[in-house]
Amino acid sequence: MEKRKFTYLKPAEIKPQGWLRKQLELQAEGLSGHLDLIWPDIRDSRWIGGDREGWERVPYWLDGFIPLAWLLEDQELQARAKRYIDAILAGQQKDGWICPCSEAEREGYDVWAAFLICKVLAVYGECSGDGRVEQAVYDTLKQLLSHISSKTLFRWGAARWFECMIPLLWLYERRPEPWMVDLAYVLEGCGIDYEKLYSKLSFERPGAKNYWTFVNHVVNVAMALKSRAEMSLLTGEDPDAFALAFYRKLTKEHGMAMGHFTGDECLSGTSPLQGSECCSVVEAMYSYEELLSIGGHPFWGDVLEQTAFNALAATVSADMWTHQYVQMTNQVECTRLPQEKNPFNSNSGEAHMFGLEPNFGCCTANFNQGWPKFALSAVMRSEEGLAVTALAPARVETQMDGKKVCLIVDTRYPFRDSLKIRVLTEGETAFALSVRIPGFARSARIRIGGEVRQAQPGSFFTEKKVWEKEEEMEIDFCFETEFVKRPSGMEALRRGPLFYALPIEGEYERIEYERDGVVRKFPYCDYGIAPKSDWAFGFGGGPVETLHEELPEMPFDREKPPVMLEMEMVPLDWRKEGGICSEKPESLEPVGEPVKKRLYPYGCTTLRMAEMPRLG
Repeated sequence: MEKRKFTYLKPAEIKPQGWLRKQLELQAEGLSGHLDLIWPDIRDSRWIGGDREGWERVPYWLDGFIPLAWLLEDQELQARAKRYIDAILAGQQKDGWICPCSEAEREGYDVWAAFLICKVLAVYGECSGDGRVEQAVYDTLKQLLSHISSKTLFRWGAARWFECMIPLLWLYERRPEPWMVDLAYVLEGCGIDYEKLYSKLSFERPGAKNYWTFVNHVVNVAMALKSRAEMSLLTGEDPDAFALAFYRKLTKEHGMAMGHFTGDECLSGTSPLQGSECCSVVEAMYSYEELLSIGGHPFWGDVLEQTAFNALAATVSADMWTHQYVQMTNQVECTRLPQEKNPFNSNSGEAHMFGLEPNFGCCTANFNQGWPKFALSAVMRSEEGLAVTALAPARVETQMDGKKVCLIVDTRYPFRDSLKIRVLTEGETAFALSVRIPGFARSARIRIGGEVRQAQPGSFFTEKKVWEKEEEMEIDFCFETEFVKRPSGMEALRRGPLFYALPIEGEYERIEYERDGVVRKFPYCDYGIAPKSDWAFGFGGGPVETLHEELPEMPFDREKPPVMLEMEMVPLDWRKEGGICSEKPESLEPVGEPVKKRLYPYGCTTLRMAEMPRLG
């Protein structure tokens, strides 16, 4: 088996700090931390002996809830997670089958859920050290080999076969046996060959509405980015070749202004009115984390940060109580759209609303993995030491050559442009400390002791030395504002890892009701959001000024963002009808004098304009 470039630390070794810890605390205090108490598909799931959904929703939720509980060292959350794991393990059959269905139902059961629950068990094993987990995963996967050899994969299992590689490789590292390699190749043989498919398949969106396929489904695509990297650990192939080519094609033909790609439900082009599913955001992040770990290419750290700080932050409310099913680049209203005005490919007109489970409940369960897994990816172990792979405040306590080492990443990045790394050691300890220098920096200056050095953006800076007692590394980045051209002929504005948007003040309507046995009642309700401020503008000329404010209680606060850009904006004749704006303004002729406006980070907006004409 090939080695990963970077390996994940044990959850007990890494502790999120600063704004990142606050984000996790908000998640625990919000929807993620309460789903098992109020949402029937988790609370009453067949996975724990109930009568509700017994497929992907409990595993999706646990995949984020478990690392959340252990990163926060919250014993009450950990006990609630253990209740689910206990029930799942108790329900495993003697032959290894673990999913909650009868033997008669097995033939028609989509084993995607088996892949997912094994991923969850591996995460739980890493967090808790529970000795039961390894054998349960072993028995499940050995039975799975027999099952899919005669039944073959279909539907979601065929589309997501490589997700099973994650628990399979985890198991193989611990107790390698030949049948495990057989299972890897049976999975690959039964599943969709994305490498071949996407080298031939046109990504152009058909003109017909309700176009839906497994091969263009945006979540499958987000997951598939890592498919060859997972297999590369067995085959020795280049872990990045497919992913890099695939990502470039995706973002060229379906890219959004802030760096993610559209899909509502399937890949949907480059219009700023198309949405992207929340599940695709967190699954793309996990793909980038795995790609960064396996191949070590710093590019994946760039797109991971970009996706987390923009797409993820925007599609979940600042207090973490609500989320969207899809987000839009230019999102001037979040109310139920009439069908004749609905721009989405195959989602309903409520898909962009914020609530408990708008459009469909998969994202309600799955958005939970985004921030906890990002936190687990902030610092990894390299062959020679430690690597700061995603820039965020964190504290690592581990051992090097039997000696205690503490690494503290002290930063307000991405809201500020610098970080300080403190290294505390138990006596003299030799190891390499690597730090990812973002590719969107113009330059980076590093100070170690009294020495100042320049680091190359888009690479890892590595300091290999004997560290003694307490030492510091300080890094200052130079970020510049830049306009990014869009296929629409309009542009987007970015500075460093953050894209910026014109915020639109919203008028909130609380919507409480019951549907399909699920009650929406505050704080678990939905919201309609209508615009209360002007939004029809283009970028003007003149300087762009960066403004910093104190970090608020909620890191991605919609009212008090920690950083803003101020510039002239030009009012335009830009129409809105049926809850959405037109794709472009009626003309580029100004309808008034330029006015100074403050632009917020995209992740600090709910209603916004992010893709606009540049008139300066």
